[in-house]
Amino acid sequence: MKIIRFGVSMPEDLLEKFDTIMEEKGYANRSEAIRDLVRDFIVRHEWEEGDKEVAGTITIVYNHDEADVVKELLDMQHDYVNEIISSLHVHMDEHNCLEVIVVKGKGSRVKTIAERLISLKGVKHGKLVMTTTGKELV
Repeated sequence: MKIIRFGVSMPEDLLEKFDTIMEEKGYANRSEAIRDLVRDFIVRHEWEEGDKEVAGTITIVYNHDEADVVKELLDMQHDYVNEIISSLHVHMDEHNCLEVIVVKGKGSRVKTIAERLISLKGVKHGKLVMTTTGKELV
């Protein structure tokens, strides 16, 4: 893989903030940090297009005592068997559970699945974390 050098112009204050955060996160140099930012930019674009194959996790916390929430969650996971590739269930306490659902598919479809799961009655909090299958990244 050929590496290309290029220059970036920005206000001094912005660069100082960037350098501070970069060091806090443990980057060895600006190039590594900028490469990660560019990759993240590409991944976000894949999701925005909606028709690219993407990956992600849907994390939800719910009260398993809430009527029908467990049944609804299981039914939905079976409804989307082609996109939901794995799940992890954790008992947080005697009432609350955390579920991490690994998904892969078209971005628009994965977003729909996340919205449906997160909006179920009994779900206290939910979050879709978007990433890539890695096929488009260098």
